[in-house]
Amino acid sequence: MRILENLNYDFLGKRKIAYLLSIAIFLIGLISMLIRGLEFGIDFKGGTEIVLQFDKPVDVAQIRSYVENIGLGNVEVKTFGDESGIMVRSEEQLIPASIFPRVVENIEAQINKEFPGINRQLVDSTTSSVTYRFDDADITNEVIDNLFEAGFQSGSFSEEPDNNQMVVRVSISDWIKETLSQRVENNPFVVLKEDVVGPKIGEELKTDAVFAIFFALIAILVYLGFRFKFLFAAGAVAALFHDVLITLGLFAALYGLIPGLNLDIDLTAVAAFLTLIGYSINDTVVNFDRIRENLKIHKTRSIYDIINQSISQTMSRTLLTSGTTLLAILVLLLFGGEVLKVFAFTLFFGTIIGTYSSIFVASALVYEYAEKYKKKLEF
Repeated sequence: MRILENLNYDFLGKRKIAYLLSIAIFLIGLISMLIRGLEFGIDFKGGTEIVLQFDKPVDVAQIRSYVENIGLGNVEVKTFGDESGIMVRSEEQLIPASIFPRVVENIEAQINKEFPGINRQLVDSTTSSVTYRFDDADITNEVIDNLFEAGFQSGSFSEEPDNNQMVVRVSISDWIKETLSQRVENNPFVVLKEDVVGPKIGEELKTDAVFAIFFALIAILVYLGFRFKFLFAAGAVAALFHDVLITLGLFAALYGLIPGLNLDIDLTAVAAFLTLIGYSINDTVVNFDRIRENLKIHKTRSIYDIINQSISQTMSRTLLTSGTTLLAILVLLLFGGEVLKVFAFTLFFGTIIGTYSSIFVASALVYEYAEKYKKKLEF
């Protein structure tokens, strides 16, 4: 299937309009980032993120009112997937010391309820776990199973057959579960996942993510410098910076404006940015390949005409490839669920911006440099 087969359009003649459009979108994103900032996920910010799945739809505002004043500091609550999914995020990694005794009381109450008068000894107690010793291994296993079924994170202290100690891990999710179990009636729920990341690890991951994207761009610069010329490589990498920065600005600009697109930047977003870089450079290389071929064939024609002709000749391929890619990503964005939304959002808008930059930015920058410094492009 071929479309626009005999296209002959003056793309370079519209480059200044494209520059203004890029600058305008970039400034909107930059101002949004400076004023509102970027929302980072648990991977980079550190803290605890808990996802709860209720049997019935719940009111987010009501859940927020339940968990705002339970001693966990600043707590963020939002929907996860459909109306019965809730994500709770806290900057705390461990149960605060003031709350810990109340959590232990809940463990004790469950043991006393199911095993009244059972002989036990509190061996160790920290802000993250409680360890008990019982009379024998059989009783220990019964208590472990009972607490686990009740929703506590209980387990054996060791794998030895005669082990008579039980460890109950105490986390923020336990306290949130206890709070919501008492206040949300006739709507049971389960914890789908709980992620805990320390602030130091979050900062290290953020630094590693920046380095990953930066070195990917440097590697592409070196590769294209050998494959084409350094001028083409510089134009391609500048276009990639353009794609990444504008897409990043959209995270800040659209946050809170469009329902369902309040997306945080996490490791999934970094993976999407790296995928975007690979996809966008592929489009640009196709254009550069055709420019190189036409430079060899039409040695007397102006670089202006050759670039326009080359982009026109590859336009059919560009639109078909980008169009089918966008359809697949759109399905992920609409139906892929909360887990894939950040990845799909980044790739969807990034693909549009990357296709645009391959046509109006990368080749235009090569032309601008060649004209300004009177460089003759030869292969």
